[in-house]
Amino acid sequence: MSDCIFCDIIAGRAPASIVWQSEQVLAAVDLRQFNPGHVLIMPCRHLQDIRDLDDATGAALMSATIKLSKAVSAAFPCGGLSVWHSAGAAANQEVPHLHIHIHPRHAGDGVLQVYPQTPLTPERSVLEDYASKIRSKL
Repeated sequence: MSDCIFCDIIAGRAPASIVWQSEQVLAAVDLRQFNPGHVLIMPCRHLQDIRDLDDATGAALMSATIKLSKAVSAAFPCGGLSVWHSAGAAANQEVPHLHIHIHPRHAGDGVLQVYPQTPLTPERSVLEDYASKIRSKL
């Protein structure tokens, strides 16, 4: 795809510190390192976000995520990891090419503060309604 920095990295047209690559997936060190060891994992085929992902590529992506999570933890000892993907503009996806972040975490580092305020806890009937809506789309 034209104008996709991740496609350019995968094709070798843009520089990157590549950590691991297979036929389906590439992993590289993120340019931004809040905590050292932040890695991005992306499919070699251009996909906008997780909603475009097929099962085979998803399996390869998850396998790489497992492998890289263990390697990042070993290389950069930390109290935990955040593993995430932002899908779409409303989720602050910055590069429109599916990618998974593996970010080493340390207690109190404030990375990825998820909720801006305490979330609601709906009644069970509301949760069941949400579940029914999702099941109807499977």
